[in-house]
Amino acid sequence: MGNGRHSEGENLLKRLLDLVISLPAMILTAPLWLIIAILIKLESSGPIFFRQGRPGLGCRSFTILKFRTMLDARNSAGELLPDKDRLTRLGRFLRSTSLDELPELLNVLKGEMSVVGPRPLLTRYLALYSKQQLRRQEVKPGLTGWAQVNGRNALTWDEKFRFDVWYVDHQSLWLDIKILLMTLWKTLKREGISQPGQATMEEFRGSTQQQ
Repeated sequence: MGNGRHSEGENLLKRLLDLVISLPAMILTAPLWLIIAILIKLESSGPIFFRQGRPGLGCRSFTILKFRTMLDARNSAGELLPDKDRLTRLGRFLRSTSLDELPELLNVLKGEMSVVGPRPLLTRYLALYSKQQLRRQEVKPGLTGWAQVNGRNALTWDEKFRFDVWYVDHQSLWLDIKILLMTLWKTLKREGISQPGQATMEEFRGSTQQQ
């Protein structure tokens, strides 16, 4: 699987944009990281950060880093409770403001993610993708993306994948800048935080359409 339709020069510009945005962002938000970390520890026991393997460019695995927003609460059978029952009060606020994703700036600095690209989803979803949907892995996953500014979690899975593949086919530096500006507006409005009737996003169980 390739690295999308970018030329070497365009890839370099995209990487420079990632560094120009992520490094200053980490420095400026450092006090906020400390405050969030303290609040997480005060609210509940457990780690400050949530770590999980996700597929990146070319389906290569990396460990995503977020602020923890849920409890590790399980039922009598040892199964995790639904998201709505595990999401903490602080976690709900962090998700609504996207502050839980601040640690992903480290993933961007390491080159595992980009500032703009399809959101990194669960590894187990890979086996469920159609050939067309799998094309989202032709670029690095991002902190924000075309699907995020066009509905985020309020979208259906099929809609989200169509936006992701559209981005792969149309990516450019100017499109990335447009998405970043739209992201700022969407974050302030807190749109598309969750799917209707869901605390976050429902499980992906395969496409409902043939592609």
